[in-house]
Amino acid sequence: MTASLFSFHIEHRLGAARAATFQTLHGPVTTPCFMPVGTQATVKTLTPAQLVEAGAQMILANTYHLSLQPGAEIVAEAGGLHHFMQWPGPILTDSGGFQVFSLSSLRTIDDDGVTFREPRSGSLVRFTPEYAMAVQNALGADVAMAFDECPPYPAERSAVERAVTRTLHWFERCLAAHRRSDQALFGIVQGGVWPDLRAHCAEVLASADLPGYAIGGVSVGEPGMLIEKVVRVTAPLLPEHKPRYLMGVGTFRELAQAAAVGVDLFDCVMPTRVARHGSALLINATGDRRINLKNAQFRRDFAPLDTHCPCYTCRHFSRAYLSHLVRSGEILAMTLLSIHNIATLSRFSAELRAAIIDGSFTQRFAAYLQPEAEVERG
Repeated sequence: MTASLFSFHIEHRLGAARAATFQTLHGPVTTPCFMPVGTQATVKTLTPAQLVEAGAQMILANTYHLSLQPGAEIVAEAGGLHHFMQWPGPILTDSGGFQVFSLSSLRTIDDDGVTFREPRSGSLVRFTPEYAMAVQNALGADVAMAFDECPPYPAERSAVERAVTRTLHWFERCLAAHRRSDQALFGIVQGGVWPDLRAHCAEVLASADLPGYAIGGVSVGEPGMLIEKVVRVTAPLLPEHKPRYLMGVGTFRELAQAAAVGVDLFDCVMPTRVARHGSALLINATGDRRINLKNAQFRRDFAPLDTHCPCYTCRHFSRAYLSHLVRSGEILAMTLLSIHNIATLSRFSAELRAAIIDGSFTQRFAAYLQPEAEVERG
């Protein structure tokens, strides 16, 4: 792997927070940056052009799911993931490690790898670090993730210790199996809620001098305050001059708190998932907020979702129309709400960046930076 093909430049610092640029072969990513999730080589209900207009810079796809359908060899024959899905910007592929957590009832894990029972056909699928790398090499994303074991919360310390040991062992095998010099390999720090396990995992991974690092194993059942604590402890353990990626978080508070301690990249399925259930995300001064368009109060509300939002949805449609689409079960409702929700998180990330640059970050995002329990008591 040729790390020099990728660069990371920090332009501004404000305490631990930083505004930076991660340069990839498919263009720059300015950080902090929220990355929409396109598990099956598509961000649900949206075209690439709609994603670009919504402000998305970099997106995710999933190794496990794409290995099953259509198969990595078909994506490779199409010219790689960028050509296959016609996304012009950078792509990151998860390794399948999250499915070790999310499909726990359908898998068997051992020190060599994981055997999954495919939920539709019932057939067995074997994932090893070498296989995860082969699939990601074939997909050809800009960033590939090392195969890891993501333990649940709560879990006994002994189980998390085993997960860390496996994660580090599998990382060494991923490093040996990774074949593309035009693809950055990121390692993933595991360790549950134990700072010493996180520190050990981070120290070993940092010694490999990778192009980037991820904090994994959060947002797997913990309360919000515990997520914030784990991220606050772990982020400073990662190399200062490399991009830091917090996996699987997407609320405004989670993004602001992680950016405050020096995290650069984020992803979550939340904006499109809540859109499919009829909800829209709104930025306000007091913390996270979402509205459910199924509620009767929106049937005659002819204002846009957010008067400050420049997205296509807010420029053209009223809450009343969106409520009508949601109540009618129209697919267009999912598309329009997904556009807005992704545009909102992209805009929120851009506002984090601007506030780091102009020095107003702490004041501007004070409501989001408070621990969650304090906000609830207030």
